[in-house]
Amino acid sequence: MYKILQSAHSGWRYIVLILLVLAFVQALAGWFGKKPYTEGNRKLNVFALISAHIQLVFGLLLYFLGDWFKADSSVALTRYWKMEHIGMMVFAIILITVGNARSKRIEAGSAKHRTIALYFGLALLVIVVAIIQMTKADPTRSFFGVS
Repeated sequence: MYKILQSAHSGWRYIVLILLVLAFVQALAGWFGKKPYTEGNRKLNVFALISAHIQLVFGLLLYFLGDWFKADSSVALTRYWKMEHIGMMVFAIILITVGNARSKRIEAGSAKHRTIALYFGLALLVIVVAIIQMTKADPTRSFFGVS
């Protein structure tokens, strides 16, 4: 069961990253191009949000089934997986969720695009920093997965 979840979590990350990058780029284009906020924009943002939440569920299951919460925090690698990874990823998903929720309350299309661009962009930044930290904590891993 653990290996299946680990594979799902590892593969699903690409879906999350692709959807987040697409939503971010589309929001930037809408914001700076002063384009209207369409149903397609909303759907892409919701798909990015849902994919991130699915990834969170996979991650939390791995965290508790693998007993990471019991790991020794004095070792850099276990500290990364026990605290840093989960903390940064939960923060990124909170940013995505808040950004999507705030954009719903805004009427102007340009402002909706700006809200999504800022929150999703910050979430992407946090995710990329977490991935870079992973490669430092575990030299056997590369930016796009196990090397």
